[in-house]
Amino acid sequence: MELEFLGTSAGSPSKFRNVTALALKLLDEINEVWLFDVGEGTQHQILRTTIRPRKVTKIFITHLHGDHIFGLPGFLSSRSFQGAEAATPLTIYGPRGIKQFVETSMRVSQTHLAYPIKYVELDDEEGVLFENDRFKVSYAGLDHRIKCVGYRVEEKDYPGELMVEKLQEVGVRPGPIYGQIKAGQVVTLDDGTQLNGKDFIGAPKKGRTVAILGDTRKTAGIDKLALNADVLVHESTFGKGEAKLARNYYHSTCIQAAQTAQRDHVKKLLLTHISARYVGPMVKKLQADAREIFPNTRVVRDFDTYNVPFPERRENNEWIS
Repeated sequence: MELEFLGTSAGSPSKFRNVTALALKLLDEINEVWLFDVGEGTQHQILRTTIRPRKVTKIFITHLHGDHIFGLPGFLSSRSFQGAEAATPLTIYGPRGIKQFVETSMRVSQTHLAYPIKYVELDDEEGVLFENDRFKVSYAGLDHRIKCVGYRVEEKDYPGELMVEKLQEVGVRPGPIYGQIKAGQVVTLDDGTQLNGKDFIGAPKKGRTVAILGDTRKTAGIDKLALNADVLVHESTFGKGEAKLARNYYHSTCIQAAQTAQRDHVKKLLLTHISARYVGPMVKKLQADAREIFPNTRVVRDFDTYNVPFPERRENNEWIS
């Protein structure tokens, strides 16, 4: 479960940052990649990674401002030529209008896609988008100039591990019986002894939660998404002392993001959507100011990859690049 930042700039690209795009790589879990926003040039950014477009099965759009969606037509078109056949459909989630934007772009450019697209447009202020045996994805409204949402991805808990040593202590050797015990069944040994499988399964491993926000100023919807998250991806368009500007432009400061992480008991705060005004030492200042409130904060760069750890993982194993 890895986050790879394909674009971390606010509004328009800069020399060192492309506009917003983020990949949640679930290759070990379900062999899929999910994109969150697809700013202009996203497909060029992907070429510099190991991401295969045919592995992208879901795209989550936070809002319809250009720096978050102008890369969609190009990416969708190229995906047709990169191994994405009819057997690999794609679902796009986003505020109402995302279907019209994509279909108009495809029609005007006379682009034919080799795979179907399913659209899920978000009319309500909050809700659950889907839930299966591995993940639950929900959304909540934020406060931006146009309808904007954030997403919460919750991984289901993993079953506890089979306690092999304990089984061997009572004389049970490896074999098909292990599968029955792992399933929690009551099994009868050759000598008539009955074992309850539940007694030989360890505690479940808690799943991970990632909250990914769109552009927003301070609002209650953030808390619904961020509460107890292992990772919070939060915009930081403005710096310390610019709260009034942030409110006027419907954005957030690094301080507000840090306060949210602290209030909602987040484990890791990743700041993105960085204004082109912030370069070099000014970026470090954004990070330092946020860390005064929430120490476990990082301002991310394009192509940073963060391995979302299980609760027992150590901090120094999280960053891949």
